[in-house]
Amino acid sequence: MEIGMLWFDSNQASTIADRVEAAATYYKEKYGRVATLCFVHPSTLAKPSKVGNMQIRPMDTVLPNHFWLGVNPEPSTDAANPAEL
Repeated sequence: MEIGMLWFDSNQASTIADRVEAAATYYKEKYGRVATLCFVHPSTLAKPSKVGNMQIRPMDTVLPNHFWLGVNPEPSTDAANPAEL
């Protein structure tokens, strides 16, 4: 993913899934597309996972409490089968 939306959410009372869903809702309203990929700091999520149809992946360059959302340029494969949040 080269282009995306950076979302900040420091609400530790909410789950990661709730925070990603809030960001995804805003993304859809703003851009008219459904985000399919979200990068987060490794301290937020240590291993790849999913929220609905969105893949969540850790990335060292994303700051804590930030969520980088966009559209996955690769076709989705179930081979990796990340855990559901």
